[in-house]
Amino acid sequence: MPFSQLTALNALSPLDGRYAGKLTALRPLLSEYGLMHRRVQVEIEWFIALSDAGFAEFPALSEASRGLLRSLVIHFKEEDAQAIKDIEKTTNHDVKAVEYWIKRRIAGHAELERMQEFVHFACTSEDINNTSHALMLKAARDEVMLPMLDRIIAKMTAMSHTFAAVPMLSRTHGQTASPTTVGKEVANVVARLKNARERIAGVKLLAKMNGAVGNYNAHLSAYPEHDWEAFSRQVVEGSLGLSFNPYTIQIEPHDYMAELFDAFTRVDTILIDWARDVWGYISLGYFKQKTKAGEVGSSTMPHKVNPIDFENAEGNFGIASALLTHLAQKLPVSRWQRDLTDSTVLRNMGVALGYVLLGCDSLMRGLDKLELNESALASDLDSAWEVLAEPIQTVMRRYGLPEPYEQLKAFTRGQPMTAELMRGFVAALDLPQAEKDRLLAMTPGSYTGLATALAQRV
Repeated sequence: MPFSQLTALNALSPLDGRYAGKLTALRPLLSEYGLMHRRVQVEIEWFIALSDAGFAEFPALSEASRGLLRSLVIHFKEEDAQAIKDIEKTTNHDVKAVEYWIKRRIAGHAELERMQEFVHFACTSEDINNTSHALMLKAARDEVMLPMLDRIIAKMTAMSHTFAAVPMLSRTHGQTASPTTVGKEVANVVARLKNARERIAGVKLLAKMNGAVGNYNAHLSAYPEHDWEAFSRQVVEGSLGLSFNPYTIQIEPHDYMAELFDAFTRVDTILIDWARDVWGYISLGYFKQKTKAGEVGSSTMPHKVNPIDFENAEGNFGIASALLTHLAQKLPVSRWQRDLTDSTVLRNMGVALGYVLLGCDSLMRGLDKLELNESALASDLDSAWEVLAEPIQTVMRRYGLPEPYEQLKAFTRGQPMTAELMRGFVAALDLPQAEKDRLLAMTPGSYTGLATALAQRV
């Protein structure tokens, strides 16, 4: 039977159901409410700017009128959004509904009501929509997404420094390889994330307010002597804090959106890679997970503490990347001067970024549960003396000993190695005693190159 109202239990999307509480920061910014809020803001700022343009028919508004208009934006509530939706039931046009709502709100105010036909003056719906979408993305990026990414970077930077000198056996192709440190492995990811963050933060959010097909046709028909391009630039950049795009069709072409969504996809990819690595390190016993009273890891195996946070992160980042990739590939494509395929797709910006945020939340919870198991790390290293074949043959090369690589290959490949065997091999080499002593003192745990310094520097 149909549900009487939407709840967390019957929501179609888990973003509005099971995980709704984790996305409260994004909801007012990227929902339909958020879109309506920004539409009102754009319409108001355009209207106020028109009053300052010097048109004889529209004298400059009083400070009281400006304050009243901007209060509609500052105090915009869910009931206001619902009122706009109610108007839309008649207009069947969401932007026109915003225009009518504003006119209703200024009705009875003599100064404003007299000028009401300058609301939405010379605008096409996309002048309002594209600026609103840019404002939504600006708020979501600056107020929610980048702060979350910064928390992950800060957490992992602290891990890099804390574990900078803790040696760890590397595994290339899944096989034992030259040791590193736990901190250096985390630092590798931090460096990638910082670069990815810079790309996200560096995307210029573009907007246009140039009419039905991007040529200011209607604007010039009313005021042919006015510099409409400069005026629009001032509204976009000065009033709204966005970057002006002078060349568009009816819609802003969304190339900046593609760039932004691609940049978020890079973050998803990096964090999927990291989540999988941590999952593996937990499996090897390098990390243990803090337990919580009452939690169950398996319905039948009481001992289990599963790495579910990292698994959830990986899954949600995957969904996010699929959506972001579609947005990036679809949005810059339009038939001729305009079609509506972008409109319905744009309504999913919040869904795509919601899954990014959900993945980040899961990852942070997983990182907060980790405890390093240094005994497991040390045990693995002590079982892998074969990794010292690399430094030994490299020193042999320096001193011109015959076939160093081949000798070590024959000695170590596929053979169980111990400290005694490796040290016996070194003792028999024709090397300067100081070099022999240095190699004899080396252990798998001490053979980490610059890993500690690199981890501390990130």
